[in-house]
Amino acid sequence: MSDPPYGIDFKGIRWDGATIRETAARRTGRRLTSGQAFAAWTQAWASEARRVLKPGAHAVVFGAPRTFHRLACGLEDAGLDVRDVLCWMYGTGVPKSRRLPGGRSTTLKPAWEPILLTRRPTAGTVDANLDRYRTGELNIDAARIDGRYPPNVALGHSANCTADTCTPDCAAALIDRAAAATLSPASTAQRTSRIFWSTKATRAERDAGLDHLPARAFDLFPDAPRRPRTRAARNPHPTVKPLALMRWLVRLTVPDGGLVLDPFTGSGSTGCAAVLEGRRFIGIEIDPAYARVATARLRHWDRQAADPGPFDRCRR
Repeated sequence: MSDPPYGIDFKGIRWDGATIRETAARRTGRRLTSGQAFAAWTQAWASEARRVLKPGAHAVVFGAPRTFHRLACGLEDAGLDVRDVLCWMYGTGVPKSRRLPGGRSTTLKPAWEPILLTRRPTAGTVDANLDRYRTGELNIDAARIDGRYPPNVALGHSANCTADTCTPDCAAALIDRAAAATLSPASTAQRTSRIFWSTKATRAERDAGLDHLPARAFDLFPDAPRRPRTRAARNPHPTVKPLALMRWLVRLTVPDGGLVLDPFTGSGSTGCAAVLEGRRFIGIEIDPAYARVATARLRHWDRQAADPGPFDRCRR
């Protein structure tokens, strides 16, 4: 389970663009387009991940809307079967494009991320694989939403939603209002957004357990209008995933007491979710600064593992 670089040159960071292209060129010995390079690079690391996965084990990988087709190709070329594509929708986020005169731009506002659900092929039938390895199935009951079968869509509530009200930019509230305006009362008796929800990671969640680390200026929304340009943060990773979402994915795909591997640990959200859900964890991270943050967050949430807190409650 991992949130690897997306190959989109995010904020001009080398690890999300130039490094991927250079690594793929060295491995293949030829010039590649950025999409070809991303697929080749994905195949390289995913092949190593497949090597250590048990037959039937799932690999859950985040991607970007404009490159996840290459991500899927790389995962398939590494020998993994694509089982589904989950959609994580959220209301927050700002366009990354430069504003042009006349109300024009070159991109849309980001509002969803694909999550590739893949699996190493089973050894024989699923039943035989389960008997030998305890892998190959999804933990449906552990991931039910309001008692319902888990879907392949997750909604991102805004961080300021409460148990009684949602903020105007909340994706779930927007969907419910649109449904109420177009469907009959009988059709909306069960709210449209009753599927899984998760806010984006708040600053408090990002920095939990990091009081001993130095804070530095960091802006989560550098392109947003009318926002403070900088605020102090101890976790500088730009793409921290919310623990509620990661915990749901762990429950869905990893057997009780199973082992979670994250080859791109970053600031450790996957590992924090794993320990909170009673799973073992191995993380790999090349950046020493991120490794320090991840280690501290893992220690913090490991101490909290006995108290599930608010993560499993739907705030409406």
